[in-house]
Amino acid sequence: MFSLFSPSVEQQRLNQLKKLPDGPVRDYLETPFPDLKGSIFSTPIVSLDFETTGLDPKKDHLLSAGYVEMYNEEIFLGTAVHSLVQTKQDLPEESVVIHGITDDIMAEGSKVQTIVEEMLQAFKGKIILAHHAAIERNFLTQACKNLYGHAPVLPMIDTLELARQWFDRRQMHFSPNELRLYALRERHHLPRYQAHNALVDALATAELLLAIIEYMGNAHKLPLKRFINKR
Repeated sequence: MFSLFSPSVEQQRLNQLKKLPDGPVRDYLETPFPDLKGSIFSTPIVSLDFETTGLDPKKDHLLSAGYVEMYNEEIFLGTAVHSLVQTKQDLPEESVVIHGITDDIMAEGSKVQTIVEEMLQAFKGKIILAHHAAIERNFLTQACKNLYGHAPVLPMIDTLELARQWFDRRQMHFSPNELRLYALRERHHLPRYQAHNALVDALATAELLLAIIEYMGNAHKLPLKRFINKR
């Protein structure tokens, strides 16, 4: 079921393993990534969403993380995880309004190190799925650097990028709003969920990927490499 990833990414994984000490990052990288030539449906995927105080991982911080596993056209709700990140800093008022997460709620959360270690363990041997994946990639990378001094390579699927490619191939004009998660779900006749909840958005992204795959047709023949985010 698993084999080597593309040479460049696989070489990065192997190179990192040669240099890394024991710890969560090394443990994550010990498991090879899924085969690029394999079917998208035979690929273990974990859909991830972060809620943050802003877009800059060097000065902003995580508020919450939500993720759920999917495989072979199924989303496994029993694997769903929603974690609030403990912080003693006062949250910006706009973050409280947007996310509905107050200082009192955040004080009861888990330490960021605990959450990151749980994520790395859950993500082993899987492809990470996100909508506008740069946010999840950058914040997880920065968190790993802050905690361990290094970060792993993170192969990802980005539903926003898949949609952008779809519009580009058809030479269709589109606005940035048309690439938002809720807008793409509407285009695929999916229900509208509450926004700005990490787990709900992770689930919404997983459903969107399944809808995109179904729309593309011949789903069982579609290779993983067609979906991997190359940015």
